[in-house]
Amino acid sequence: MFIPIHDRNPLTIIPWQIVTLALIAINVVVFLWQQGLAEQALAEASYAWGMVPSVLWQQALLPQDVAVIPEGMTLVSYAFLHGGWLHLIGNMLFLWVFGDNIEDSMGHARFLLFYLLCAVAAGALHALMEPGSQIPLIGASGAVAGVLGAYLVLHPRVKVLVLLFSRIPLRLPAWLLLSLWFVFQFVSLAIAGGEDSTAWWAHIGGFLTGMLLIVPMRDKRVPLFDRGTEH
Repeated sequence: MFIPIHDRNPLTIIPWQIVTLALIAINVVVFLWQQGLAEQALAEASYAWGMVPSVLWQQALLPQDVAVIPEGMTLVSYAFLHGGWLHLIGNMLFLWVFGDNIEDSMGHARFLLFYLLCAVAAGALHALMEPGSQIPLIGASGAVAGVLGAYLVLHPRVKVLVLLFSRIPLRLPAWLLLSLWFVFQFVSLAIAGGEDSTAWWAHIGGFLTGMLLIVPMRDKRVPLFDRGTEH
């Protein structure tokens, strides 16, 4: 629906968004590794490192040569795999635009923990809503959705430059942009009726988790809802 380009929201506590940049780099490196795999090996990697709900709930088992990590660990590892260039670029662009300010609000170590917790919660909700699914969940979308949820709570008044429908440049307040994004997940879920390959529940779970976690995890110097700031 929209592509974020830039937000007018400078860092105030940390000098550089080190973890955000590192996460983007790791995702790109892992994707390049995926691209080097043969078709069969790529499919096996998706099952090995992706999160398969039926396997997580032990309703199904992976072959021994594919089950390389415990099922619970896939609630983290799935968030570093992607299904294609557009999937990767979209997630990393959202992380680039919105992640730096969330990292700024809590510091490097807590931001990494926050990001991983959002990934776990997103994957868990997807698995809870699709318990019998044998399709591996992959992608950083759930974790990045957590970043968006946190941004909505911290910086609703910040103006964000976006391309609407990939063509129309607009500068919109974050509260409107991210609220529409969240509503879009429910609308898409209702339209798809469970027949879509997109993990809408993971997006919803990550977003809500980010909204909740930002309150206790942020630095107490960072106000909620842009209180006391001008944009």
